[in-house]
Amino acid sequence: MTILLQQAFEKASQLPDDLQDQLAQEVLEDIIGELQWDTTLAQSEALLEKLAAQALQEFEAGRTQQQGFDEL
Repeated sequence: MTILLQQAFEKASQLPDDLQDQLAQEVLEDIIGELQWDTTLAQSEALLEKLAAQALQEFEAGRTQQQGFDEL
C-alpha cells in the first residue's frame, strides 16, 4: 500500500461510521470498474486493430472525408 493511500485510510477512519461505509462502497465500486475496464480493453485489442486497419484502408482508398466534431 502506498503512503498516500495509507494516509487517506487513516483520515477516513476518523469519519463517522456511515460516511466510512459510503466511502468504502465508492472505493470498491471504483476498483471493480477499473478492473472491468482493464479486462474490456484487453479483450477488445484485436477488434480495435481490425477496425483501425479498415479505417486506414477506407482513407487510403479515398472513401473518407474530413469532418469536425460538429459535423458528425
